[in-house]
Formats: sequence, C-alpha cells, structure tokens
Amino acid sequence: MTFRVLVVPCEGQFTAALVGAPEVRVVGSTRGEAIAAIKAEIADRMGRGELVGLEISPAGIADLAGTYAADPSLRQICTDAYRERDAELHQ
Repeated sequence: MTFRVLVVPCEGQFTAALVGAPEVRVVGSTRGEAIAAIKAEIADRMGRGELVGLEISPAGIADLAGTYAADPSLRQICTDAYRERDAELHQ
C-alpha cells in the first residue's frame, strides 16, 4: 500500500507528514529517520484501526438521472406536459 508523505527540512531536522492527515506527523534528525518514523506511525495506526474506502454519491438533482427511466408513467406525464405547453403557445 502506498501513502503520500511530505518530508521537509525544519530547523536542522526533518518533518514528515501524511498528506491529507496533517495530525499524522513526525520529526527526525535525518530525512531517513523521519521517513522511517512516519512509516512506523502509519503502520501503528493501521494496526489499531481499519482502512476502508467509501464511495460517496454527490448530492443534488444529478442523483435522480435515470431513476425513472423504466417508469411507464413517465412517458405519459411528458406527453401530457408537452400537449398542454403546445396548447398554451397556440392560444
């Protein structure tokens, strides 16, 4: 499994932080120590919990797209609406 980690020099040391989770952050004397420490921290956290992927649907009208495609009454509703619209236009 691959995690993105940002490693930056800071006051003579190196800070490594998990991208997207700034609270997962360590400091090491060298770049290598910082990377090893963040790797250990991530492994420890994964050992205490469970990494899951969640699919979140966007909210809004787009969620309705295709919902009523198989509804036979939809075609009749559209036909009636267009007939009423056309009747109003020709008055």
